[in-house]
Amino acid sequence: MTTDITTVGQLMTEKLETIGISYSAQEASKKMRDKNVSSLIVIDNYNRPTGIVTERDLVRKVCVNDASSSSMLIKDIMSSPLTTIDAVSTVEVAADVMIQKKVRHLLVVENDVIDKPLGIITPTDFVAYLKENLNLDDINAKILQFMQEEQQEEKRDKVVEELEAQGRLPKDPQKGGEEYENEQPRQGL
Repeated sequence: MTTDITTVGQLMTEKLETIGISYSAQEASKKMRDKNVSSLIVIDNYNRPTGIVTERDLVRKVCVNDASSSSMLIKDIMSSPLTTIDAVSTVEVAADVMIQKKVRHLLVVENDVIDKPLGIITPTDFVAYLKENLNLDDINAKILQFMQEEQQEEKRDKVVEELEAQGRLPKDPQKGGEEYENEQPRQGL
């Protein structure tokens, strides 16, 4: 039996939104809002990826410090160096890298060449992947089966209690063979 392996390249978002290193936090916020993204790849003056600025960076480094977003520069709040992953890596490897590095965005590259990124992988990409690949019918069927088994067990227990209360079933029935354990063997007599 073979299973299809999903690679980061298949799961990633190909459209990368970027911002120059000398732009302000306010400009980054507006671009994230307008493009409906949670991060921007920061590029240097030679158009090379040098870092990333995320919504979390804006909250933790600008808003919390009551700093002026119009005067705070991207280079002062970006996360750098970028955490990258190769496009042929599996989704599981990407998840492990995110957990180990404690990041939520991975720049997807080919052959570790950061100058020509292919895309980005984010938690939103993982959610879409899980939604597509989780077989909810199987999960729901197992939950229903478990609930039915519990109900049957509860009914069985209730019947036993009623029979015990009516005296039709002894409360502590002996287990098989216990009543004969003190008898002498009859074989060979």
